Amino acid sequence: MIHLVPLLIYAVALLLWIRLLLKGAEVQDPAVPAGITGLGVVLHAVALGSFWTQFGELPLVGPGAALSSLAFVGGLALVATLPLRDVGRVAIALLPVIMVMQGVALILGVRPSDQALDFQGAGFVLHVSFAFLGYQGLALAFAAGLLYLIQHHELKEKRLGRFFHFIPPLATLDTLGRVGVWGGFGALTVALLLGWAWTVEHRGSLEVYDPKVMWAVLSWFVFLGILAARGGGGRNDYRGAVAAVVGFGIVIGTYLIIRITLGGTGLFL
Repeated sequence: MIHLVPLLIYAVALLLWIRLLLKGAEVQDPAVPAGITGLGVVLHAVALGSFWTQFGELPLVGPGAALSSLAFVGGLALVATLPLRDVGRVAIALLPVIMVMQGVALILGVRPSDQALDFQGAGFVLHVSFAFLGYQGLALAFAAGLLYLIQHHELKEKRLGRFFHFIPPLATLDTLGRVGVWGGFGALTVALLLGWAWTVEHRGSLEVYDPKVMWAVLSWFVFLGILAARGGGGRNDYRGAVAAVVGFGIVIGTYLIIRITLGGTGLFL
């Protein structure tokens, strides 16, 4: 039940952000939805801390516990944007992603893993933590890119209504997407290097044919593709937004295919 509470608070926060949008954000104070969003993240931290206290392990192993932790990292990323003027309104695109992850975690069950881990200790925690930061960077870039495309369409059609006034300016969304992509790319790179360093030292192989490793490498190349789309001249901000949305879809879609077709236990995610 304790892990359901943050999901419910996130849902309330999303409804408040939507209400803010519908009422006209230019005359509304976002303090209340921002505060409820922050409350959801705090209660999520309490739930994960309770898991650690009860089971004596960090909630990083097993799909349910790991997805809940990943959702929490997304909440932290969102909270970091809330003090920035207008930027916090990206919550209307990022909160649904966080809620889906937490909802799936509850369906799978937030419980300790029954697997014996070879890769343990600080190295494992750092490896998983950097991986989480990497994927949340991609989620942030996706949310910013999606809102960028909506805002761009509103401007192109000269529809300067509620959505236009609610969504942050294009330049702000482009900057947010750039931060998400570069931060996520760097974090995922570190996660891969940490994981491979351990496997080479203890197993003498990179284990590149492990489905988790293949998915992580594919994700790394997706990041590279988004960065390439942002490079060069012309409408690189628009290309970057499209690439972030498409790239996020590729990463999530591939993950679902792997989980459905191959099954498997998976140490995390």
